[in-house]
Amino acid sequence: MFSLIRYAKKYKKQIILGPFFKFLEAIFELFLPLLMAVMVDEGILKNDWSKVLQMTFWMIILSIAGLVAAIVCQYYASIASQGFGTEIRNELMKKINKLSYKEINEFGTDTLITRMTNDINQLQLAMAMFIRLVIRAPFLSVGSVVMAFYIDFQIGLIFLALLPIFCVLLYFIIKKSIPLYAKVQAKLDRLNELVNQNLSGVRVIRAFARRDTEKKNFNEATDDLSKEYLRVTNISALLSPATTLIMNIGVVAVFYIGGYKVNIGHLQQGQVLALVNYMNQMLLALIVVSELVVIFTRAYASNNRIEEVLATDISVKEASNAKDASGEGDIEFDHVNFRFSDDYGLALEDISIKLPAGQTLGIIGPTASGKTTLTQLISRFYDVSDGSVKVNGLDVRDWKLHDLRKETSIAPQKAVLFSGTVRENLQWGKADASDQECIEALEIAQALDFVEALPNKLDTEIFEGGKNFSGGQKQRLAIARAVIAKSNILILDDSLSALDYQTDLQLRTALKGIDSTLIIISQRLKSIEDADQILVLDNGRMAGLGTHEELIRTCKLYQEIAKSQEEEDDEE
Repeated sequence: MFSLIRYAKKYKKQIILGPFFKFLEAIFELFLPLLMAVMVDEGILKNDWSKVLQMTFWMIILSIAGLVAAIVCQYYASIASQGFGTEIRNELMKKINKLSYKEINEFGTDTLITRMTNDINQLQLAMAMFIRLVIRAPFLSVGSVVMAFYIDFQIGLIFLALLPIFCVLLYFIIKKSIPLYAKVQAKLDRLNELVNQNLSGVRVIRAFARRDTEKKNFNEATDDLSKEYLRVTNISALLSPATTLIMNIGVVAVFYIGGYKVNIGHLQQGQVLALVNYMNQMLLALIVVSELVVIFTRAYASNNRIEEVLATDISVKEASNAKDASGEGDIEFDHVNFRFSDDYGLALEDISIKLPAGQTLGIIGPTASGKTTLTQLISRFYDVSDGSVKVNGLDVRDWKLHDLRKETSIAPQKAVLFSGTVRENLQWGKADASDQECIEALEIAQALDFVEALPNKLDTEIFEGGKNFSGGQKQRLAIARAVIAKSNILILDDSLSALDYQTDLQLRTALKGIDSTLIIISQRLKSIEDADQILVLDNGRMAGLGTHEELIRTCKLYQEIAKSQEEEDDEE
């Protein structure tokens, strides 16, 4: 909880009343040994069965009252802990949705998932335990000491002497555990990353016979996590047996001194039994405190990990004076430089292009030359380091982010489909798209034939990640989703790569009929040779800009690409 306790404001009532009812339960529980002592000393030993029945009646009443109080507390604890977790989860999701690609890359998707799930669960558990036990356990410990003093001052000193010993032990455990729990969470992030990597890349792993290597990496990550868990659990595990040892020594002392005092007539047998019960109550309460320490230590580490995300400064922010903007989709890159972080060199250097509305720009170049990164600057997934990117004559940093991203539609390099129907996936592009609009978009994307052949057509369910569709089918559905949005700017980020040449040609021909500025990133020269302009990138720099005919004459890299692809076509 800690700094994130601010998200529990809506549940003040439950957080106050829950411990109050647990406090009542603890009071009832503290009186039970006293009633038992009276039952033994004044009832059983004196053969007064009316006193026995009277004490039994009151013990039952207190037990029932304690049960009711515990149930009410549990009810409040459930409401508060679940609500608290939901508030944090919603806030964390809201923050993650605002993070730019830069921050997401720095954290990594696997650690963000862990923080969204495991870390929030730790905080929910801590909140529930706080309400249920944080008052009850310490109160029972202190109350048992007070009751011991009430019965016998000397034996009460035994109770009192045990508490500081326990506190020293507790301090040692907390000091050692907190840093270790942070390391455990980091190791868990690494393990989740490997699991995700192995599941999503299972075909590649098998194709390259990398199963043994990946198994070795997984085992190493598991061993690392196990070692850290062992270190922290070994330290935390000391608390419970050490507490038991301390309290058992106390029980022996109570029996020894109590027995002596019974023999000399200073105590009665029932009072000794009550003192032993109070020692056990204190023992159990301190063991609960030790368990709370472990829970709160984990929660503290989780609190810091979640707070780290919430406190992250977002690099891509909407300007306070952002404008409502619109236009037809013209784009200008003006001496753009870009680096992913200060620790890296320039990923893009001195890029200048003007693309009038309605024209087509093809982008080609070697792998990692900055093609995708360049188009991501248009939608402000990243911000330029120097220079500017303008859409409709206005710097993208001056646009309202919602308007800017409605201005562009993207079919990404890796086609992403969501669980749901084909129709629902298309409606990500336009929420109120009609069936006719879906059909028109599918027709442009050359996807209508295979969708019409599906048993339920637009209502066909898409499995997780689109596993029931081929790579080419997923790409065409992603293109249809981008087309249906009817944005002024349409970006196809190497999303024709899984298509055969004939389908590629038919799709590009159909795209000429849409009223959008079109950017096509491709490794295939044939996919972009009809573009109004072609940008050739090499290691983040402009190697050429012009039409196909101009570049064939003037750009050496473009010539090499053309020649290599012609040779491949001849071989085929």
